[in-house]
Amino acid sequence: MKFVRWLLGRIILFFNAVFAPKKPRLSIAEQQQINRKTQGLQLYQLAACPFCVKVRRAMRRNSITIELRDIKAQPEYLDELVSQGGSRKVPCLRIEQADKVEWLYESNDIINYLEARIA
Repeated sequence: MKFVRWLLGRIILFFNAVFAPKKPRLSIAEQQQINRKTQGLQLYQLAACPFCVKVRRAMRRNSITIELRDIKAQPEYLDELVSQGGSRKVPCLRIEQADKVEWLYESNDIINYLEARIA
């Protein structure tokens, strides 16, 4: 079963690389504005997770650059996700606003939140 998961993960990553969406051509000022609007966001994810790939593709289409935290490659992020977010589920968007931290799960909810935030 582990081999099947590994193989499917590699297939997902291959097709993601081949059919990666194009980044929009933005001016430096437009990109800086998007970066300001997305400050304080971190995406907890796994590289080959299809739902994480979906979120990363949406981020690329919208020229959103936020910190990616791979919970497999960096176990400290897994501990942080479970202890603070309450679940090991990915993708998960950590939203820091002033003194408040929110955790947003579900790929569609994350994409909708990001697109609304940069609008």
